[in-house]
Amino acid sequence: MVDYSLNNRKYVLGFSVAFILIIYLVRLFSLQLMSDDYKMRADSNAFMRRILFPARGAITDRNGKLLVYNQPAYDVMVVMKEQVGVDTIHLCRSLGITREWYERRMKEIKNTVGYSMHTQQVFMSQLSAKEFSNFQEKLFHFPGFYIQKRNIRQYTGPYAAHLLGDVGEVSPADIENDEYYRSGDYIGKLGVESSYERQLRGVKGSEILLRDVRGRIKGRYQNGKFDVQPIPGKNLTLSIDLELQKLGERLMQGKLGSIVAIEPATGEILCMVNAPTYDPRSMVGRQRGKRHKELSADPMKPLLNRSIMGLYPPGSTFKTSQALTFLQEGIIQPTTQYPCSHGFHFRGLKVGCHGHASPLPLVPSIATSCNGYFCWGLYHMMENRSKYRTVQDAMTRWKDYMVSMGFGYKLGVDLPGEKRGLIPNAEFYDKAYNKSWNGLTIISISIGQGEVTLTPLQIANLGATIANRGWFITPHVVREIQDEELDSLYTQKRRTMVSPIHYETVATGMQRAVEGGTCRAAYTPEYIVCGKTGTAQNRGHDHSVFMGFAPKDNPKIAIAVYVENGGWGANYGVPLGALMMEQYINGKLSPASEQKAETFANKHISYGDYVR
Repeated sequence: MVDYSLNNRKYVLGFSVAFILIIYLVRLFSLQLMSDDYKMRADSNAFMRRILFPARGAITDRNGKLLVYNQPAYDVMVVMKEQVGVDTIHLCRSLGITREWYERRMKEIKNTVGYSMHTQQVFMSQLSAKEFSNFQEKLFHFPGFYIQKRNIRQYTGPYAAHLLGDVGEVSPADIENDEYYRSGDYIGKLGVESSYERQLRGVKGSEILLRDVRGRIKGRYQNGKFDVQPIPGKNLTLSIDLELQKLGERLMQGKLGSIVAIEPATGEILCMVNAPTYDPRSMVGRQRGKRHKELSADPMKPLLNRSIMGLYPPGSTFKTSQALTFLQEGIIQPTTQYPCSHGFHFRGLKVGCHGHASPLPLVPSIATSCNGYFCWGLYHMMENRSKYRTVQDAMTRWKDYMVSMGFGYKLGVDLPGEKRGLIPNAEFYDKAYNKSWNGLTIISISIGQGEVTLTPLQIANLGATIANRGWFITPHVVREIQDEELDSLYTQKRRTMVSPIHYETVATGMQRAVEGGTCRAAYTPEYIVCGKTGTAQNRGHDHSVFMGFAPKDNPKIAIAVYVENGGWGANYGVPLGALMMEQYINGKLSPASEQKAETFANKHISYGDYVR
């Protein structure tokens, strides 16, 4: 009789042995061929791969003056697997740190994205040359710790902080978004350093070093045959004029606001002044975090780039855009006259104005900054039912003109954080007034008040567009990139919906404003200046605004000056704008103008418990 149970046991035993053998073979295959774990451990005993960091690109102004360069610094690196048994008290004393800091940093390293106990991790960054020298003498006491040479940014002066930006250690999000970075790397955080990070950072290299059984470096593996040299970052030439930037920052001391100047023919930003500002040299090294925290807590908001982030009512500078729109739409002719009896009066509504001759045609209305004229123009556009079927249609047409002039959306400047401002549309007012509104309801937008807000950059660009008689190139701060062309956005003309002939009329009005109107303080016999004041209403004291360009023909500079709570446009905006134009066109200030500059530099506006 056959014993089937014995036969079955034989098969089960055979299958079990085969199954176990298969598991061992699969595991062996995976360890030897599929996994790098043991290979990494073996390699880490014999080799050390060291990252070679590229020199970050230098930054100069349009005239070749150095603004940002590199300076050597040193990072303390640690390989966790090798540092077991280190005398931590001795280490902390040698580096001038506390035991609590040491423990916190070790914990942070282990929680870093991409952490490996076999590779070098940044323990402490940016040691000075003196700190490096002191620690290097004691380095042999601390197995697993190494020194790695790096470059840190240095700024040649205290100018253009918001434009230049700064460099800081990468965040976990940076590492996750770009595989180029690892923990301890640096990245541009603000300004040009951020927007041109890819060009400035270069490409990392690496070298392979041999180690003995005690982990000591014995030299380069095969004389560097497998080393990869880093590729330096590209140098940038900015469009700003450093001397103009210096003057602007001096004039804006003790004030809040912005000065932006543009070269009309190219869209290149000649200066971007923000007040208050800060010294970019204070944002370098291990104290960057502390300094950034202090600046963030300042109620005057010195970190805010008001030139592209500040949203302001443009005031009467906006009247030029209204004149252009009304002319192109046929609402007015240059000879059209409107009355102004100390303002616009109609159906119980009043918008005040200062005293001047009345009625006025267009050019004198620009020269005298007549509120009544532009209120009447907007009212007749919004209520023109022979041309627009509804007030909503008229409003949509009006907004199209504003957008074509660069308002209501980001211009696209090559800096991070630009705001778009606000140009209201028909839907905005339908929602606000339950579709029950008309030209009188929104009359204040005709004089740059009400819901309209622009950035100082957009106001300066309006000046550049008038200077060019109807076109502009997207404003930008980088003039040249080493071995690379600029984005086409910064070389192509953008035309508005208005004919050049109408721009000529408005430019004439701005010329008259300088020669005998509200901008008389900008007059000079040397060249023809075109300007427009603005006195933007505010909860407190009015803002002082100026927008202009010079010379009238073949203009070299367009400018916007915005001084918060500075009062009339003629108080600060016009004289500061005139000084800036003189500096750029002549290359220097006359002795008389230098005295004016010193006077305005020493004029401080009291802002009390200002919070914006």
